[in-house]
Amino acid sequence: MANHLSGSLAERTFQYQSSLPPLPVPSLESSLSKYLEAVRPFASEKEFKATADIVRKFQEGVGKELHQKLLQRAKTKRNWLEEWWLDAAYLESRLPSQLNVNFAGPAPYLEHCWPPAEGTQLQRASVNTWHTLQYWNLIRTERMAPQKAGKTVLDMDQFRMLFCTCKVPGVKKDTIRNYFKTESEGPCPSHVVVMCRGRLFTFDALCDGEIITPPEILRQLRYVKERCEAEPEGDGVSTLTTEERTRWAKAREHLINIDPHNETILETVQSSLFIISLDETKPYSTPDNYTNLTVEALTGNPTIRWGDKSYNSIMFSDGTCGSTCDHAPYDAMVLVSMCWYIDQQLRATEGKWKGSDAIRSMPLPEELVFTVDETISSCINQAKQRYLESTRDLQVICYAFTAFGKAAIKQRKLHPDTFVQLAMQLSYYKIHKKPGSCYETAMTRKFFHGRTETMRPCTQEAVDWCKAMMDPATDTNVRIHHSHPAIGNATSTFVGNQE
Repeated sequence: MANHLSGSLAERTFQYQSSLPPLPVPSLESSLSKYLEAVRPFASEKEFKATADIVRKFQEGVGKELHQKLLQRAKTKRNWLEEWWLDAAYLESRLPSQLNVNFAGPAPYLEHCWPPAEGTQLQRASVNTWHTLQYWNLIRTERMAPQKAGKTVLDMDQFRMLFCTCKVPGVKKDTIRNYFKTESEGPCPSHVVVMCRGRLFTFDALCDGEIITPPEILRQLRYVKERCEAEPEGDGVSTLTTEERTRWAKAREHLINIDPHNETILETVQSSLFIISLDETKPYSTPDNYTNLTVEALTGNPTIRWGDKSYNSIMFSDGTCGSTCDHAPYDAMVLVSMCWYIDQQLRATEGKWKGSDAIRSMPLPEELVFTVDETISSCINQAKQRYLESTRDLQVICYAFTAFGKAAIKQRKLHPDTFVQLAMQLSYYKIHKKPGSCYETAMTRKFFHGRTETMRPCTQEAVDWCKAMMDPATDTNVRIHHSHPAIGNATSTFVGNQE
């Protein structure tokens, strides 16, 4: 991940896309065997025998037929799972996205250069935005090196979805609109949308074909902030994006029917590079305790986030940062990659802009004002009530573990992921006196359009190890003896996982 930039002769970001292998279909036998292994720790002898019988009948009966259909599908699609996964996991779900699907959280910049500080919101927002735009430009010009696992090239398609992307609600199924283009493919939208106090503004991030500087971005953000502080709050139309998906789809249709200009505004939001949310809260956090920042990023003011956008950059009033992102178009490692890049840039410059303070002549931000009627106002109020009610039913604690890191784990010849997963199993076992049904994400990015796959870290070996660790009569040698199969099995399970 460290190699972000590439020289003129280096690899292009998307150059390997056409040569990536297709996603393979696992054998029926291995799938069923893995299923039984995942069930074993939770089933009694009687339950497991009944499950094994059902699996055997499936394998000898309809399973064979279904497997042949899968193999046929895989002959015509380079990724036989992609469409099904996107539909079932994201687009067909009717649950509200922001608390059930989106991923959100804090940025790490407060640890290295931007501790909470009054009066820094806009200045930091402008620097953060500038670095984000540099990252967009790296992808657009294909100067970001393709990511690899060792020497194996990984699929980079998800990086196309970070910018200029938005989910659009449908009555039965949502769709993803992606407006991003590389330089060789043609023009790409270059405007951002700023949200503040229930209002939306937009401005172009380019001037004479160049990314505008932090002082220029600051001028634009200050204009938005000052107007919003001097004038009444906006309608908060973005609150509708927190709704149950069919309700939001119908409200959106009504919004377009009221006034065709509303559709133009929606298109402006959808095609924008990303959203900058100017948030008035001060979720004081420290490198040891990120709880407040995490809670605000996840559950904060719905009138200043567009829940369906692939990236909402949230700048809080105390100068700390967070984000909320629609999960449908890409997975969190894409955002982690960008945040890591920005963090590196901020650390190198101590979070400051060291270039010219000159501000060129450019248009001021344009406000995007929806025409709303009583129906939409009522929908917004109801959406806000439902959203705030759902946020009250969420508990979040986010502490940083600083006693040691992955280097110390690797020194002991352990995989950090194995270590953490077994620690979670033991913690659950200590509290509940039974195995914990756990899910962890693996990646399939070494295949064409690969995204994620599901792993079940609770193996029988892990349960046996937990029992040995919990039994005061068991001596250390026996515990070590039990740990070897637990670690071995877990490590083989985690081969595809991203650190």
